[in-house]
Amino acid sequence: MGENLSPETVNSIMRQLKDLMQSPAEGIRVRVNEENVTDVFAELDGPADTPFEGGTFKMKLALPADYPNNPPKGFFTTKIFHPNIRQPSGEICVNTLKRDWQPTHGLRHILMVIRCLLIEPFPESALNEEAGKLLLEDYEEYFRRAKMYTNIHAKPETGKAEDAASASAASGGEKKLDKKKDKKKSLRRL
Repeated sequence: MGENLSPETVNSIMRQLKDLMQSPAEGIRVRVNEENVTDVFAELDGPADTPFEGGTFKMKLALPADYPNNPPKGFFTTKIFHPNIRQPSGEICVNTLKRDWQPTHGLRHILMVIRCLLIEPFPESALNEEAGKLLLEDYEEYFRRAKMYTNIHAKPETGKAEDAASASAASGGEKKLDKKKDKKKSLRRL
């Protein structure tokens, strides 16, 4: 559980995660890994009016042993076509996690900056050169490709329980109809 982190840092991380769970930032959900607080998992909703709209993107922040003095490393675990995200590793390139790092940046700030990167990519510092080049030279093709990745890899998981409930309700409705038919038949016999 973050053995190399000071107890104060672990407590700070836990407070920040609790705050994010109780009052989430727009389009961001975090999951606490109580066994290892240095791995912060989050899901980002693709922002409206982007090729990522309608997608749910899973990501991870790996906090270093000397956090917050040094920035975490960010990774998308969902495949995404984006100039600032290296494939297949999912490594995220954003200045907040590099040269602009400040120990005062909290987890909420970091996650919001990463979600904003989905709205405003920076092709000048591309880790995915193909995506960066397309974004600059043929936006429609970039949008089409990014949307295709979103549709293939980032579709929100519909709860299997919801699907089962829908199927059950549908079959329950059919059973009720069958029972009504059986009841009518037996009434006709009388």
